[in-house]
Amino acid sequence: MQWGNSMDLEKMLKNHMDDSKRLKLYPSKRKLKIAVLFYIAGGFDPHRQYTEKEINRIIDDICIFGDTSLVRRELVDYGFLKRTTDGSVYKVSQDPPVPSDFDFFK
Repeated sequence: MQWGNSMDLEKMLKNHMDDSKRLKLYPSKRKLKIAVLFYIAGGFDPHRQYTEKEINRIIDDICIFGDTSLVRRELVDYGFLKRTTDGSVYKVSQDPPVPSDFDFFK
């Protein structure tokens, strides 16, 4: 994911991370929530397909706050991931969002 030169995700999210750079809480503010989604989405390979179990494992490796289904759902809802109708296959969107898609990152 391209974040841009002016934004540093880790600095932006430092209060939400532990010493291992894992997210310890999911922010309630939309701007930080979207920054978290960009951070998590960076952990997916855009050239492969994933099962829900594999998606959950990646999210759980990055997030220690314990709401995997919320994060997975928001990655899909915000357009970072696509999934089949039955939810059995996930992949990175062919046209994933970029920070400028959100007014507060322009």
